Amino acid sequence: MRETRRPPESPSDVPGTAGAVSIAPAARRARLLRRRRRATTLAGAAAGLLTLTALALPTPYIVESPGPTFNTIGEHDGEPVITVDGAPTYPTTGSLDLTTVYLHGPPTGWTTALDVLGGWVDPTRRIVPGELVYPSGTTADEVDAENSQAMATSQDWAVAAALEELGIDYGQELSVAGFAPDSRATDVLREHDRLVSAAGEPVTGLEGLKDRLAASGGRPVELGIVRDGRRLTVQAPVYAGPDGSWLLGIYLDSAFRFPVDVRIALENVGGPSAGMMFALGIIDEMTPGALTGGQHIAGTGTIDPDGTVGEIGGIVQKVAGAREAGAEHFLAPAGNCAALAGHVPDGIDAYSVATLDEARAAVEALAQGRSPRAPTCG
Repeated sequence: MRETRRPPESPSDVPGTAGAVSIAPAARRARLLRRRRRATTLAGAAAGLLTLTALALPTPYIVESPGPTFNTIGEHDGEPVITVDGAPTYPTTGSLDLTTVYLHGPPTGWTTALDVLGGWVDPTRRIVPGELVYPSGTTADEVDAENSQAMATSQDWAVAAALEELGIDYGQELSVAGFAPDSRATDVLREHDRLVSAAGEPVTGLEGLKDRLAASGGRPVELGIVRDGRRLTVQAPVYAGPDGSWLLGIYLDSAFRFPVDVRIALENVGGPSAGMMFALGIIDEMTPGALTGGQHIAGTGTIDPDGTVGEIGGIVQKVAGAREAGAEHFLAPAGNCAALAGHVPDGIDAYSVATLDEARAAVEALAQGRSPRAPTCG
């Protein structure tokens, strides 16, 4: 009779194996699973580390965000921001805040991908490629020096504009700092030449020189200059600018002779954008009563000696910073007004001004509880 056996019911039923034939593959599978889990964990950790490293790496972007404000008719670090000697000054109240913008990024620092991502979701911040703000190769020291020089110039121009607004005479010396590409005066003028007369009239400021050029009718203008200590007379050709005005095509440096001594004590703030607010602060110091009527007013804008208010960067961030500081009214350069559409925070009104005279009139109207004639922004 043929012998038959039933199939084993369990691994231990196989004679002489004690289940080794079936247990070994199970153990191998368990080990493989454990290895895969460890590999997956290590891969996840590595990916997370790479992601964190990427987020922490420097980027070429600059993040603009609201900076602090400074009351030009108040104090900073226990010292008056503006001090005027040589003329009567008067006590005042309220605030005429200049506004600032923080710039985070190269070349003065760095930003990470996290900073950039945060800036994209924050409406008070702006992300800008660094090369659009500073030319390639610009160093942090060069930025600091340029900002310091721009601040010093804006302070001088603010004094000049304020005195002009108040009808107080001052002297201004103009010298050649360089030449425009289209200039035809390079054969008769040199850098550092000091302009003392134009068409027989003394040059006491930029406006007088512009008047002499306007009257030239396109003919060469006789200029009296001082070069290396010697007085010379030259015939300087002019050319028509894009707006039809007659130009020498020269860049000018200004040296002022003021009848008053104005000191502005504000460190670690650079750039030219505080000019208008400095000028308003000087006017307030030198006129009876409080120009603001106790109101909290902020603003920004460059200033020329003739009182022209120029546009600036970071207008959205400056309005946001002014509101955070408690200002209820904001003076914006006319050239920046359109950029504020949809960006003026609740609780603050923004007004467009093109000249120091318009800015002063707006402040006086607000002080009296009236709406300024200046157009609103936003």
